[in-house]
Amino acid sequence: MYRTVVFSCCLAVAVVAAAQEPAAPTIAVGDVTSNSALIWAQAEGPGQVVVEVQPGGTGAVQRFQRSLDAGTDFTAKIPVDGLSPGRRQRWRAVLLNAEGAPGATASGSFRTTPPSAADAPVRLLWGGDLAGQNVCRDAALGFEVLQAMNARAPELFVGMGDMIYADGLCEALGHYGNAQVPGAFGPAADMAGYRAHWRYARADAGLRQLLANSVYLPTWDDHEVVNDFGPLGDTPGEPPYASGVHLLPIGLAAMLEQNPVAEHPERPGRLYRAVRWGKHLELLLLDTRQYRDANGAPDRPERPKTMLGREQLTWLKDKLKSSDATWVVIASSVPLAIPTGWPPEGGRDGWANFDQPSGFEQELREIFRYAAEIGRKDLIFISADVHFAAAFSYRPYAGQPSFVVHELVTGPLSAGIGAIDDYDRDLGAERLFMHAPPTADAVHVYADARRYFGFGELDIDAAGTLSATLRDVDGKALYELRLTPEAAMRLARWQ
Repeated sequence: MYRTVVFSCCLAVAVVAAAQEPAAPTIAVGDVTSNSALIWAQAEGPGQVVVEVQPGGTGAVQRFQRSLDAGTDFTAKIPVDGLSPGRRQRWRAVLLNAEGAPGATASGSFRTTPPSAADAPVRLLWGGDLAGQNVCRDAALGFEVLQAMNARAPELFVGMGDMIYADGLCEALGHYGNAQVPGAFGPAADMAGYRAHWRYARADAGLRQLLANSVYLPTWDDHEVVNDFGPLGDTPGEPPYASGVHLLPIGLAAMLEQNPVAEHPERPGRLYRAVRWGKHLELLLLDTRQYRDANGAPDRPERPKTMLGREQLTWLKDKLKSSDATWVVIASSVPLAIPTGWPPEGGRDGWANFDQPSGFEQELREIFRYAAEIGRKDLIFISADVHFAAAFSYRPYAGQPSFVVHELVTGPLSAGIGAIDDYDRDLGAERLFMHAPPTADAVHVYADARRYFGFGELDIDAAGTLSATLRDVDGKALYELRLTPEAAMRLARWQ
């Protein structure tokens, strides 16, 4: 069987055998600015990829051609400049085989950031925890939450970490009894293992569609490497891991290779970064993993621990002070008040100390203190990690009642369901909403588990009114936080 392939005005028309045609390239766009973006491409094998971008949908086509080889797992990163601010940019990609004949194609679009003075609306989705605890791609539906996410048509998608479970498995029979697409991998202990996990997730049609039509801003949490890891806790030792082998450098290399993240010229491996979207949004993406102190170390006022490291904390403070955006949104892969870390005696993995002196609360106190000092009242945290949805407010200072911090936590995209009913009440924490079963063990079948899958959505209109919504697997709103820039009043709806 044959078909004709036509790829724009610049590529030849060719006849190819459909039965021999490779899978279409996977394309993702990240690190966008008002006039530039980073395009990431991956194929199944060697050859070349040709990408064409039409700035603003009407400008002169820019054409890029890159070789794909096994040394980078058949990936390429393509910096694109000269784009129009705040416009939707359309792209097309085609794979060329070793003889230069065109094969499979892909197409999509993304929007560049509007100028910082523009009253531009934006829709941002966020979510994390994908293919964890053997809750992987359903054999019939794939990662079904992505259907609802694609229907929301976001400009930005923030991957909140645990976008792979490199220390887990994906078996033919899922944790909740449904048939799954099995993954041909075990826990990752080398580069090939990490690559296999990344490829498994992106073989999902829904994820490929989301990446093709939005700007993807990934960060990481622990399972991109190994459970609860940090630079002082990345050597599990027991099989399949080799004794004394540090996994952080391998997992970081895979994270950078497998995602549209630009290499920082002065800080190789840096993942924390900022995205400004018009007048109303400053998005700050934190790296909560590679600079942290050991989880088990005590966190004392006289000797506070650090999760962010000195340079990142300084960067965060500078951004909080210098940004004139209506809203500053901080993406933290670990939650603020919900206790995490397993087993607990190994130390707390998130910000909250809770029942132990081993979290990272002192550094969070410093962030809150600084934000209050400079008058930054419009602070919103988005997070994931705990495998259920929740919303919190924080009023840490009785003498400054107008200083309120909000946090919205999404349930898993597709992973084992969690349920932690208690939380750390320091820093004036109040839980506003929780969507979880009575206990994690109360969920036994997939039909029940899917009720707790979900994602977060943040919408800002041209006037600066912000709506942050927690949605379920079908896109239904569970909880909404509405804030106006004039009063910054909380108008929450529990639906």
